[in-house]
Amino acid sequence: MSCCTPDGSCSTATATATEGTATVYDVSGMTCGHCKATLTKEIGALDGVLAVDVDLEAGRVTVTTAGEPDDALLAKVVDDAGYELTGRAA
Repeated sequence: MSCCTPDGSCSTATATATEGTATVYDVSGMTCGHCKATLTKEIGALDGVLAVDVDLEAGRVTVTTAGEPDDALLAKVVDDAGYELTGRAA
């Protein structure tokens, strides 16, 4: 499967979910594209996760899930990846 779109541009972003619960988390330690790719991959692999959007500048990760997100599991996955989930964004 190619990451390129029909118009010829390339994208590594996770598809945006049209349904689900979007929860925004504050995450520290993210500085570059590698951080974004790592968190997108690790969080996206969890059951029930429909989409992941990493905003490096804001230090936030938006996770869209099929149901209520498991904050403890997300924190563990983020921490295991080398970052720190400091809580839900206000």
